[in-house]
Order: sequence, then C-alpha cells, then structure tokens
Amino acid sequence: MTDNDFLRVCALDELPEGEAVAADIHGTSIVLVRRGEEAFALHDECSHAAVALSEGDVEDCSIECWLHGSTFDLRTGKPSGPPATEPVRTYPIEVRDGDVYLSLKPKTTENA
Repeated sequence: MTDNDFLRVCALDELPEGEAVAADIHGTSIVLVRRGEEAFALHDECSHAAVALSEGDVEDCSIECWLHGSTFDLRTGKPSGPPATEPVRTYPIEVRDGDVYLSLKPKTTENA
C-alpha cells in the first residue's frame, strides 16, 4: 500500500476520545474511533443485524452493537461472541502529523 492509497479524513483532535464517529468516505460508511494517539476504522454496519455500529458504545478496544450487543475488536473487526459470528471489515488507518489518513482498501487477515 502506498501513501497515494490514503485519504486525509480529519485531524486526530477532531475525534472524541473513546467515542464512535460515523463518516461517509467517498460513499463508504465508516465508523472511526480514537484511542489515545491511535485511530481505528471499521465498516459502519454490524455483520449480524446490519445496523450502524457508530450508534454503539466503545469500551477498551472494542465497539458494541446497540441492537443485540455483539462486540467487535477495533483492530481486527472480529466479533467476541454471539450473536455475531462474522467480522466487520476494517480499514488501514494512519496518524501523520496529527492528521488521520484512511485507505478504503479493506485490511486482509494477513495484515489486520
């Protein structure tokens, strides 16, 4: 992946600590989460119930779907237990000079 694959999304300071923020990036629904000096990006749809994860709660390094309580790891998108059994897509994200950059090329299990 090259620098050309990444788009500037926002300043890291614009993301509230530990809260889910919905974003539409070139027609793709993304949920962004800031944890300290890191940021995470996942597809903004629960793999179980097809509702927005951005409306859920963030705790530690996971996000919980508000509808049925499935939780997903912010780093890998993997669910921690039922009812969800499938992961949600995660997207490569970098923080550079205080700005958040995202690639719309989803991570694979090899680089998650």
